Amino acid sequence: MKTTETPAPLPAESGSGIPVTKVDLPTGKRPKGREKEGNVLNVFSHGILVIWAVMVVLPLLWAVMTSFKDDGSIFGSPWSLPDKLHFDNWSRAWIQANMSDYFLNTVLVVGGSLVGTLVLGSMAAYVLARFDFPGNRFIYYLFVGGMSFPIMLALVPLFYVVNNMGLLNSIHGLILVYIAYSLPFTVFFLTAFFRTLPTSVAEAAFVDGASHSRTFFQIMVPMAKPGLISVGIFNFLGQWNQYMLPTVLNTDPDKHVLTQGLVQLAVSQGYKGDWSGLFAGLVMAMLPVLAAYVVFQRQVVQGLTAGALK
Repeated sequence: MKTTETPAPLPAESGSGIPVTKVDLPTGKRPKGREKEGNVLNVFSHGILVIWAVMVVLPLLWAVMTSFKDDGSIFGSPWSLPDKLHFDNWSRAWIQANMSDYFLNTVLVVGGSLVGTLVLGSMAAYVLARFDFPGNRFIYYLFVGGMSFPIMLALVPLFYVVNNMGLLNSIHGLILVYIAYSLPFTVFFLTAFFRTLPTSVAEAAFVDGASHSRTFFQIMVPMAKPGLISVGIFNFLGQWNQYMLPTVLNTDPDKHVLTQGLVQLAVSQGYKGDWSGLFAGLVMAMLPVLAAYVVFQRQVVQGLTAGALK
């Protein structure tokens, strides 16, 4: 004897006399234990971020505030606001302490090395990421190995190499050294970034008759703009704050960069007791780095997360 299953009655429309069975649907709420655990974790993480922000921002604000004080206020009331803004501290550091010359030399060195690093590093990274050829992996790992090589071991041979090439105590010699110093990290970073970019656009350009150089400069470089800005910011920070290389390779006082100038300013102003001028010079060297990060912070975050999101 066959038995047929009767289908479950459909819910009736509103207004009919047929009763409708209510079904309890999941509300999607988390259990109270997990919700409490998540709230505790959020409070803890936000507390750590607040402490970290205070540890980073407070010394910067104190240095900026101190640069507008006179020497008596710096030692008499170091944590109080200045009675008035002493802009003569900045003019004294800029003119008398030769911070203007140091600043110009740093802009020339960092600007030239940053452009050279991004151009050469992006070209090398594009070839390593997009083309298969014998020795591809070997060259890539050479760049990776260059990141782990301590610069301290290369100072003495680097000094003799630069001296034999006639580039010692020169702006362009320091630019070439900065480019060589920054290339390993740049190639490592951009190689991973170029691998995340779609290949269909480049293949379409090749089909249309574009050359490799035109495809790279007009198609791939604009697509890699977030990665270029990110690695450019990191290189800018490292090259702007570089002290060891210019100290060894740039001993001419007329061609000193900001880091060398700050050390010389700290020694001279310390003997003179001009601490307000010293803090003004310190803030001068610090402001370009902060401004660069504030302007390009969104592009830095996009460049760091682009590889993880694709």
